[in-house]
Amino acid sequence: MTYIEPQTVCAPRASVRAVEIIYNEGSGKWSVARVNWEDEDRIGIRWNGGDGPGVGNPQSRGRATWFIVPEPLQQVVLEKVEELSISGPGGLVEKYTEMSNDRAREREAEEWSEGLIGDASAEG
Repeated sequence: MTYIEPQTVCAPRASVRAVEIIYNEGSGKWSVARVNWEDEDRIGIRWNGGDGPGVGNPQSRGRATWFIVPEPLQQVVLEKVEELSISGPGGLVEKYTEMSNDRAREREAEEWSEGLIGDASAEG
């Protein structure tokens, strides 16, 4: 399957008014979006596609589409997406760990913050 950027998935045009990606694992994986579906805010899920032919799943007549999550399941999906955004692969915890392990970046950040302290004390 060919990777399809989830923010470009706006089919069927008669039903989809707007798409806001709230979680995207990238090529070969899945994404979740807030979708204005027939003038209602809903949650959509799809497989993004990856290497090879196709446009991911679901699709209709070769066009990438969203699976609209049934209303009783929407809150559960949103809660899990929030959890993954923090502690899942590529989440905030992983990114903060990478940043703290980057010694040069940490040194620059410390110098910058120390400079702010100096600026604030000069104002007094």
